[in-house]
Amino acid sequence: MNWILHSTMVSPNQTVVTEFVLQGFSEHPSLRLFLMGCFLSLYTVALMGNMVIIALITSSTGLHSPMYFFLCNLATMDIICTSSVLPKALIGLLSEKNTISFKGCMTQLFFLVWSGSSELLLLTVMAYDRYVAICLPLHYSSRMSPQLCGTFAVGVWSICALNASINTGLMTRLSFCGPKVITHFFCEIPPLLLLSCSSTYVNSVMTLVADAFYGGINFVLTLLSYGCIIASILSMRSAEGKRKAFSTCSSHLIVVSVYYSSVFCAYISPGSSYSPERSKFTSVLYSVLSPTLNPLIYTLRNKDVKLALRRLLPSFLN
Repeated sequence: MNWILHSTMVSPNQTVVTEFVLQGFSEHPSLRLFLMGCFLSLYTVALMGNMVIIALITSSTGLHSPMYFFLCNLATMDIICTSSVLPKALIGLLSEKNTISFKGCMTQLFFLVWSGSSELLLLTVMAYDRYVAICLPLHYSSRMSPQLCGTFAVGVWSICALNASINTGLMTRLSFCGPKVITHFFCEIPPLLLLSCSSTYVNSVMTLVADAFYGGINFVLTLLSYGCIIASILSMRSAEGKRKAFSTCSSHLIVVSVYYSSVFCAYISPGSSYSPERSKFTSVLYSVLSPTLNPLIYTLRNKDVKLALRRLLPSFLN
């Protein structure tokens, strides 16, 4: 993993850090305007796109099904994720020095970990939903009842809030006595652990456990679900049946591929090869680009969503 264990003891003469400096992209001043334009555009598209998805699902009775209920939760998570990162990143591109208080940094870390881990867990739940719909269609209404879907959603938000609270709480227990420059454009666990002047052993262990659960177990469960889905589709005799079955899960499969690829690039790398530049790039993929693409993927590739959008637009125009 891309962080280093520290065991340095805090000296009484060392000054405790009360604020951090987000390095952002200050080492590339010539790209500042370009990056600001890109981030502002992506944030606008992500915010508006996910808000439209939520509005469509809540207002269209044809979208009141488990799949779209989970999609509404996914859109909410994407809004939280981008809103916890991009506003501060844009401020950093506008100013010469982008500082963030210790409490502000921990708050940003909590919401980022909460939304990011929630998305990984929710994608597994959505894969299970597609598995039941395609492999066990006769049992779909009983296995994916509104009560069970609500339990899944509450469980995802609660488990991931606990995970974020533990990781953020452990981070607040660390001592930071300088340097105080975070080599990133937001507060993230690996670069923060590199700045600590106290032992980060417990933090690293807990982060490894969380990574194993969210990035390992959930990934395997998602693969198993889609393995069963693909096997079921291939066993269908009707070409129309195959096309229809694949179309119901293709959007989710694309979202899963994009998100897991970016997360693995960001977190699965040896500590000796940690690179701030690479970390910033991969973080843009999962915290900015993925939340922007998700509503576009579901809108452009889903007939039900496109139909609901066509019905919703005239009501706004009138």
